[in-house]
Amino acid sequence: MIAKRVIFEGRVQGVGFRYTTKDLARGFEVCGWVRNLPDGTVEMQMMGEKDELEDFLKEITEESAVAHHIQHVRSESIPLLEGVRGFSIER
Repeated sequence: MIAKRVIFEGRVQGVGFRYTTKDLARGFEVCGWVRNLPDGTVEMQMMGEKDELEDFLKEITEESAVAHHIQHVRSESIPLLEGVRGFSIER
């Protein structure tokens, strides 16, 4: 089990990005959350098995309806998420 923090840059706010991400998460064994940041980027923190996280991120960045809005993705490993169940949209 690993955890990642991902920052999506581009036109990722106001296009249904968070809702699409939450919907896609249902198809993967991942948990975590997604939220808009004040600088116009979107932050996602997710946890699961390495292959599941990679497949989930690939689905978002390459195959989803919002993929074309993403200009850049930054990802880093973080400590495991404590007390997180499911996948949610944070405010």
